[in-house]
Amino acid sequence: MSADFHKIRRLPPYVFAHIDPLKAKARAEGVDIIDLGMGNPDMPTPEHIVAKLQETVKDPRTHRYSTSRGIPGLRKAQASYYGRRFGVKLNPDTQIVATLGSKEGFANMASAITAPGDVVLVPNPTYPIHSFGFLMAGGVVRSMPADPNEDFLRSLDRAVRHSIPKPIAIVLNYPANPTAYTADLDFYTEVVKYCKANDIFILSDLAYSEIYFDEDAPPPSVLQVPGAIDITVEFTSMSKTYSMPGWRVGFAVGNERLIAALARVKSYLDYGAFTPIQVAATAALNGSDDVIEEVRKIYKHRRDVMVESFARSGWDIPVPKATMFAWAPIPAQFAHLGSLEFAKLLIKETGVGVAPGVGFGEYGDQYIRLAFVENEQRIRQAARNIKKLLGGKGDQSNIVPLATATK
Repeated sequence: MSADFHKIRRLPPYVFAHIDPLKAKARAEGVDIIDLGMGNPDMPTPEHIVAKLQETVKDPRTHRYSTSRGIPGLRKAQASYYGRRFGVKLNPDTQIVATLGSKEGFANMASAITAPGDVVLVPNPTYPIHSFGFLMAGGVVRSMPADPNEDFLRSLDRAVRHSIPKPIAIVLNYPANPTAYTADLDFYTEVVKYCKANDIFILSDLAYSEIYFDEDAPPPSVLQVPGAIDITVEFTSMSKTYSMPGWRVGFAVGNERLIAALARVKSYLDYGAFTPIQVAATAALNGSDDVIEEVRKIYKHRRDVMVESFARSGWDIPVPKATMFAWAPIPAQFAHLGSLEFAKLLIKETGVGVAPGVGFGEYGDQYIRLAFVENEQRIRQAARNIKKLLGGKGDQSNIVPLATATK
């Protein structure tokens, strides 16, 4: 009998399982780890949202089971958000489901629509659930470029013409995690046109819709494209927008058939988030956008500090237009190590934790993801620590990867 179950065999070891023990060991030895690895917001949830939770939880009626689709008030609030932000009209009863964060929603949607052997087109590199949600459901993933350009559109056509069976769905993620790429409506229009002509569903991850740094170009929704709702479901999250990662509140919105499939699967798996959390989330969506603008302002400042201070350390980082991440090429003298071994080296030599790009797909292995989850002083300290590594050892081409060196 095999030691691993079928679905577990399809999942590689989580890349952070290699990094987290090193960070824990260093902390136990008294090292001050500056952790820029996980996209885990460090800012507190706004006070009025917490206050609404505290108020609601005092009512014992809210302690009972909730509903897996989300309470009506929360779904109406999400519909209002889409109306004022994107000009997209949604029916809260048939086109919106509240999820336990966008990650859970995405995984359950994959389970709902995927038959064994179904082909799904997924960007590479990308957020892991975009691929592994379908792999766990028995699907087959075909990689697509992550950058939303002409090459993406050509690759889409090649993938559809040469995939047997024909793909059932394509995943879009803009602003993108981890690459921070952004897409415009012209790009979405071309993708929608192609997918409608070829009967392909679009699953769009818009979790970073409000973390953008060009005030004149807020990221659009693919649902703004006329007719997109015929084939599209879009996922959003309150985790980053309102600094509510542990609250686990997200949404799936769009095509009624797809939403109904997701709702049916969820009805067997959960009773929805704790009702006071849903009430507080409703208050967040119906409240002032000032808190969103403040979060955006903080991330923009941290981005600027990181790009400036890391450049002084000798590590040039492309300036991201959106998200809470920088997608940074490994410095040339360490490129031979690959992202996992370079991440290990950073912890050992600098006390800085990062996310190896290979954790988001094999095409990310020459990159590191850096999250804006530490304050300005800590980011500058990370840059100073890294400068000692980049500037103090000259050519590193003869360094042996740690996995080999420690054998």
